[in-house]
Amino acid sequence: MSKAPHHGRDHVPRRLVAATPVLPILIVFVIVVVDLVCGSGMTSVPLLAVGPALAATTNGPRGVLCVGLLAAALGAVLGIREGGQDRELAVVLAALMAVTLASGLASALRGRRERVLAAVRSVAEAAQHALLQPVPATVGPFQVAVRYSAAAAEARIGGDLYALVSTPYGVRLIVGDVRGKGLPAVGTAALVLGVFREAAYDEPDLLAVVARIERSLARNLGSDDFVTAVVAGYPRAGQLEVVNCGHAPPLLVRDGVVVPVEPDLPAPPLGLRTLSGESPALQVLPFADGDQLLLYTDGVTEARNHAREFYPLAEGLARHTCEEPADTVTSLHDELLAHVGGRLHDDAALLLLRRMPGADNALRGAGLSRYAAPPRGAINHMRTAPATERVPPSS
Repeated sequence: MSKAPHHGRDHVPRRLVAATPVLPILIVFVIVVVDLVCGSGMTSVPLLAVGPALAATTNGPRGVLCVGLLAAALGAVLGIREGGQDRELAVVLAALMAVTLASGLASALRGRRERVLAAVRSVAEAAQHALLQPVPATVGPFQVAVRYSAAAAEARIGGDLYALVSTPYGVRLIVGDVRGKGLPAVGTAALVLGVFREAAYDEPDLLAVVARIERSLARNLGSDDFVTAVVAGYPRAGQLEVVNCGHAPPLLVRDGVVVPVEPDLPAPPLGLRTLSGESPALQVLPFADGDQLLLYTDGVTEARNHAREFYPLAEGLARHTCEEPADTVTSLHDELLAHVGGRLHDDAALLLLRRMPGADNALRGAGLSRYAAPPRGAINHMRTAPATERVPPSS
């Protein structure tokens, strides 16, 4: 009967191998070999300090100390072999050990900074999961795919926001972009998403959801802060509601043709309605089986290549559209990174909806009345927020 492998014992040699400063030790031996071949004498002994200095960039204090002791021992052998003066050799070896100690301290500080950075990144990841909650692959009658990239890759979180929820009034979603960057932008994004998730469940009217967000931002944002956003809802079969608040127009894909959904009445971004007095309008669009809607932030469309050319999102979407939204979004994201040369300079978010053929019938069969077919003439109309939903202008 065979015994189970001792995984703990196997890991010990692996850790030792990974922690061994191979390159610094190799450099030390190269210097020694060159000295033996060329007979350079004491002039090559100070070069042995390169070993512990290099080890400080890749290894911990123990690795640095091992390389330093090895370099000092080999330096002493070379000095004695070349007949160097005792005082001169002692000074060179003392300098070598001083470099080793300084390199060990630098290595310890580097390790501490790396641990702090790892802790900060783990907190950022937890904050991102709490703020930008994972979106399921299917919600109601939709297939969904999301791709988000923060410009500050180390932080993994930024000022772009998205959310998609299934409510008693149908599937509702938001994609937005907060003005500014850093922690203030993250805080504003958290505020918008919190209000949206609550209002989406409470308010039967999509414009009322937008009004709730507007009132909250008016109380909490400064005069120069705002959020551009698109809020959409699917209250019944074949009908998609869209409210655009100063955001880039979504792209509708129907029968392989990409069409931007331009707002009929431009509305100011969220947080600025008190300054303009204008209210957002509700657009109602037909949304049939197989139709897709891409919502995105300006980090996508304003991404430039080395020739200062913007990324052509509509053309890219037409090239990569398929029946799997996840594949489409992945292809768009990869092409976007290739366009900018590998790194984005602004946060970028992509959210793609695809109405699954026959999904509405299945939902109606399950007793979900909100997916009943809309009355004739209910498509392609527009209305603005009623007076009771409007934020009064400041005096």
